[in-house]
Formats: sequence, C-alpha cells, structure tokens
Amino acid sequence: MCGICGVIALDGTLDLPDGTPERMIGVMRHRGPDEFGAWRDERVFLGHARLSIIDLAGGQQPMAGRADHWLTFNGEIFNYVELAEELRAVGHVFRTRCDTEVILRAYEEWGDACVERFNGQFAFALWDRTRGRLLLARDRYGIRPLYL
Repeated sequence: MCGICGVIALDGTLDLPDGTPERMIGVMRHRGPDEFGAWRDERVFLGHARLSIIDLAGGQQPMAGRADHWLTFNGEIFNYVELAEELRAVGHVFRTRCDTEVILRAYEEWGDACVERFNGQFAFALWDRTRGRLLLARDRYGIRPLYL
C-alpha cells in the first residue's frame, strides 16, 4: 500500500520549515518502500511513498498531467484498462500503462465527475494548478484512508 501526503497553503504562500517534506515522506516509508517522490509549487506540496504493483517502470509519483495537474495516489482503479480505452477513443495519449495516469486523463476529460467512474479502492490528491484548487477523493467505502 502506498502512502500519500501533502500540504496546501489556503491563503498565501506555502512556508514549510526545512526538512519537513522529507520527514513527511520518511514517516510513510513502511507503506511504500520502492520509490519516493515529491513535488511542490508556491502553494502546494505533494509527497509519495510507492509500493510498485502496476507498471513498475512508469508510475512514478507525484505524476504530472498535460494541463498542469499534479497527482499523488494510493490504491488501485480496477476498471482503469476500460477507462483508458474510452479515453483513447476521444484522443487521449498515454505515456504509461498505470492507473495513476488514467486518473489524470479522466480528470482532464470529465473534471470532478471522473471520480464517479472509478471502480476500485483509492485515495488521491489532485492539484489543478490552473484553477488553483485541490481535489481530494477516496473510494466509496473508505478502504484507502484519507485524513485531513
């Protein structure tokens, strides 16, 4: 099971003490020992500790979308292959074979309503930098934790 973390500055600029992102990711090492990633801008920090299961070579996170969207994700989208086919049919091109990228492309195509199409167990944070908003979502049953 991966671990995700993040911080958002609701008003103003993100001001984290030195070493905070590294400590946040470090606390989650047991949840995802295969890879660690971080991304930040002036308002948001996203962190990830990855347990590689799908697309071992191409699912590094946080992952960037085409339209300045950034995602950190824990879980599995069971119907990601079918969703990828549907998205390819309307012109989306994929760089990876992972469900993480399917979430990004689905958001680009369907906005917040993409969450209604996901069948799986998941929790994610998606920063839409263009709109200046953070979408937090988890599966309907709360199998994957998401704490605020």
